[in-house]
Amino acid sequence: MVEKLNLKNLTPDIDLTGMKLASPEINRPALQLAGYFAHFATERVQIVGYVEYTYLQSRSDEEKLPIYEKFFSSNVPCVVYTSRTEPEPAALEMANKYKVPVFYSEKKTSNFMAAIIGWLNVQLAPRISIHGVLVDVYGEGVLIMGESGIGKSEAALELIKRGHRLVTDDVVEIHKVSDETLVGRSPEITKHFIELRGIGIVDVKTLFGVECVKETQQIDMVIKLEDWDKDKEYDRLGLTEEYTEFLGNKVVCHSLPIRPGRNLAIIVETAAVNNRQKKMGYNAAQELYRRVQESMARRK
Repeated sequence: MVEKLNLKNLTPDIDLTGMKLASPEINRPALQLAGYFAHFATERVQIVGYVEYTYLQSRSDEEKLPIYEKFFSSNVPCVVYTSRTEPEPAALEMANKYKVPVFYSEKKTSNFMAAIIGWLNVQLAPRISIHGVLVDVYGEGVLIMGESGIGKSEAALELIKRGHRLVTDDVVEIHKVSDETLVGRSPEITKHFIELRGIGIVDVKTLFGVECVKETQQIDMVIKLEDWDKDKEYDRLGLTEEYTEFLGNKVVCHSLPIRPGRNLAIIVETAAVNNRQKKMGYNAAQELYRRVQESMARRK
């Protein structure tokens, strides 16, 4: 957090090694600094802005010292001063006494709150790891799934050759950053690598350039590859959407039967563009259905 949000450490004597944040939420301790400690969210990052700072400046030392004692002894993870406000020596003394790191940010309080909430929501979001390939196709995050050896990596490689970007191959880390949004990323150890059976490991970033890879991507749709089954009925119109679920969030899902001669890259591209078009308010299947209904009505 200190590195990503460019914070200045005002308590350098406190060892930050091993310190962890457990809550993605933050707290502005206005009531606590006024002496009300009931319902104090001690597990959150505490942010002291200009309002809290000026309030403390208006109180006498006799009034502030018990407040500082109670505040820093509550086992809060850290305190961040914003809007170019800095803690007074008494506050830093209490922070060092109870081993509570204190940081400083030049950003205005509202801007810093937006930055830290967004960062914490990603870093501390619920997450799972699944087997698949995640590719950015025309801005749509397409998660390709299927049994091992069915052709997921080959399809991703063809998409990369066609100008799209790889996020991760083989293992996809899915983070739930909100009730509507899932973000996928690659484990550090396999970042930018693709495994091709018969060839081995390929470094996409080195081979095709940095424009062909991406660090993270929102997952907008899932494509499941499966062997062609002539006895199975496959959806040919797309009037009803199918979904799959990750961490409680539903994502549009399409099952693609695989047989010799099918160009998976073009199919994935078309599915991505069609999904984007649906989000913009146009559904080709519904438009065809409307035309058929109008034609039947005219004949009657």
